[in-house]
Amino acid sequence: MIPKVVTHVNAHDSAVFRPSLRRDERGVSEVLGVVMMLAMVVTIMGGVWIFLNPYISDFEDNTNWNSANGIADRFEDRIDVAGSSPEGTGIRHTLALKSTMVQPVIKVETWTIAADLTPDERITVRTINNSAIGITAINETARSVTIESPMGTENHSFNAAFDEVIISHGAAQDHWMSVTVLDADQRPLHRSVSYIVSGIQISTSLGLGEHQIALVNDARAERFPNEPWKVSQFPNIELDTLVTGESRLSIVLTDVTIDGNIGSGENIGMNMVSKGPMTLFTGQAYHVKFTVENALNDLITPQYHDKLLEDYTLNRASGTLDTFTGYAPYLRASGADGFTVETQSMAMYLEVDVKRVEVSR
Repeated sequence: MIPKVVTHVNAHDSAVFRPSLRRDERGVSEVLGVVMMLAMVVTIMGGVWIFLNPYISDFEDNTNWNSANGIADRFEDRIDVAGSSPEGTGIRHTLALKSTMVQPVIKVETWTIAADLTPDERITVRTINNSAIGITAINETARSVTIESPMGTENHSFNAAFDEVIISHGAAQDHWMSVTVLDADQRPLHRSVSYIVSGIQISTSLGLGEHQIALVNDARAERFPNEPWKVSQFPNIELDTLVTGESRLSIVLTDVTIDGNIGSGENIGMNMVSKGPMTLFTGQAYHVKFTVENALNDLITPQYHDKLLEDYTLNRASGTLDTFTGYAPYLRASGADGFTVETQSMAMYLEVDVKRVEVSR
């Protein structure tokens, strides 16, 4: 017997019922998708920026550092040319100082140079205070003294004495002063010079702080953020051996003053005018002594001393000082008392010149 077919069961096709989304629900879903995509893009871009930011900062720092060094090189070249020009002449130069500031460092380095001008006398000039000096002549041949300074020239006579002679004067010592001791026939026996030079400082902003370059007396000292000052170029002082076997010590002092404010900008025009070169020493000299002291930072002067005594220290360590010629300490081995020149009894010539430049807008 065939079972009866139930018609109402097979009358309709089976179907899967799915919930249908309304139109407003579909719109919200698309907005969420776009927001999520934008969030993902922003997250990726932020990650890329965080990853690349140190490299970008280093690139900018390197660019600023190269710019500052380029400005320092151009300053040195132009100052050298202007300093060798006659008084009242010079050059005009334009620099881009957009991210760099130029400012003066006033009376920052003091040089004292003394030498006897005859082999028959040994004279010492001592600074007692701002208005008095003491003169000691071993052979008692000194009879007068001439004192030169920016305030003018003074002449003082005195009697021969074995003890120190005190001379009161009205010369200014805050910039430069030259003392020449003469005998009874007005022949120069000794000269002692004190000169305080000024310079310029170039400052540039870096990521970690300020980078500074100091140009003082043809020397260059540099300081990076969180690092000490380091001398990368030393003053213009040379010791040469002539064909006759004699020595020649040449010292060139460069005194740079800034008149007014240089400012900053894309194109800054500056006048570099010579105030006239000076010659402090020229000719044969005996018992030479000189000192240098930089007041910009306590670390600069010891670096000068180490550089000057480099050869002396090597010869002292190797026991060859009996044949050594060059810079030597005047008394203490550290150079704290000054420096002299060891020539092994050969004659020496001393040349000391000063280049004076004024920089203004």
